[in-house]
Amino acid sequence: MYAPERQQLILERARGRGRVEVAVLAEELKVTSETVRRDLTALERRGFLRRVHGGALPVERIEMEPTLASRRQYFGERKRRIAHRAVEELPTDGTILLDSGTTTQAIADHFPRDRQLTVITNSIAIAATLSEIDTVALYVLGGRVRTRTGAAVGEWVLNALDDVCIDIAFLGTNGFTVARGMTTPDQVEAGAKRAMAAAARRVVVVTDSTKAGQEHFHRFAKLEDVDLLITDTNLDDETCEQLDATGMDVVRT
Repeated sequence: MYAPERQQLILERARGRGRVEVAVLAEELKVTSETVRRDLTALERRGFLRRVHGGALPVERIEMEPTLASRRQYFGERKRRIAHRAVEELPTDGTILLDSGTTTQAIADHFPRDRQLTVITNSIAIAATLSEIDTVALYVLGGRVRTRTGAAVGEWVLNALDDVCIDIAFLGTNGFTVARGMTTPDQVEAGAKRAMAAAARRVVVVTDSTKAGQEHFHRFAKLEDVDLLITDTNLDDETCEQLDATGMDVVRT
């Protein structure tokens, strides 16, 4: 197979899957990992892909903030494993916050019913899920709801969070890097996440490893602001070591 043919296949797979990984492509295309890396670099130079740790993402996925519905289609099993591990961080009683997102929604879907917890959320979907659990004292943050993410944002959210003390906040992120920390494409969503982190004694970020290496326009937390990152086993050792060096605990599940 000639390089242009191979690169066309790689681009098609990236767009179809939402991401491509070097090791997987090397096995599928029967070439070396170095050949795949050269192909990814060539596609990045042409503006089709963005290189990330261990692979690449199609540019259209990076530039357009995905909807909640589209995000539910990606890496469901990984997110369920992350959610199960996050549930282990819940106290027997106290106050927690669940940010809007598909991984935090998975936490709500597996929420324990054997303890008394106060839960604050800005997610309509999470609120609907937890409203059926008798042992949960549920508070919903008001504000303008973004149809793309189902998250309440804006001044009402910021004002409400300014006067509360939260034991643990579970936050999602659109991207994270060692250099820039936790980032998201939307300014008002970043403001809500930043206020959530500031209101919490402990901050836990739950995210699948495909977000590693992605940088978006708005940062909502530096690495030192995050106590624990729960992700999947596909996150590479080098990134884990770099994150650990900042004082953040990293769990791969």
